[in-house]
Amino acid sequence: MVGPIVFTYGLLMSFVLTGASRNARLRRPNPPIMQYTGYVLCGLTGALSLMLFAVAALDVIGTALV
Repeated sequence: MVGPIVFTYGLLMSFVLTGASRNARLRRPNPPIMQYTGYVLCGLTGALSLMLFAVAALDVIGTALV
């Protein structure tokens, strides 16, 4: 179940980063859909990292969250 989600996330992230670096090299603006997709992926990455940090911190304290 997690495999296809991780694959899709990696595919989208590599597409956005490759397109953004190419547009920066050519000094062109990014298309809005690519910029919004990048913002969403950045938000998902930050939220997931905070949730995993909270689970790890609560595990160290000894409180079971999950």
